[in-house]
Amino acid sequence: MPRNNDVCDQFCLSVEVEDLRARVLEVAGLSEIFKVLGDETRTKILYLLSHRELCVCDLATVLEMSLPAISHHLRLLKAFRLVKYRREGKMVYYSLDDEHILNMISEAQEHFAEER
Repeated sequence: MPRNNDVCDQFCLSVEVEDLRARVLEVAGLSEIFKVLGDETRTKILYLLSHRELCVCDLATVLEMSLPAISHHLRLLKAFRLVKYRREGKMVYYSLDDEHILNMISEAQEHFAEER
């Protein structure tokens, strides 16, 4: 029978197992942010907001989507603290919450653009 190279004959980690288990906890919950970013529309919204502050109407026009659809995405992005808003009279303007999300977008763009 052919041997499966993905199966260990012995475990090399021994003492390091507990340390590695503790390290795994450091990334607990990060997958939720990646799920949010995994939606093409939300990624486009974040990318647009990385260039300038925009209102829901502007985003809906640029992305050719309805106001309720854009509002739905913005609610989720706000819940994950990826965007923030400010009021000016009746208008509400959205922007990125901080530079972290801009860095993530830039890193993803660089990775995507790399030659394979």
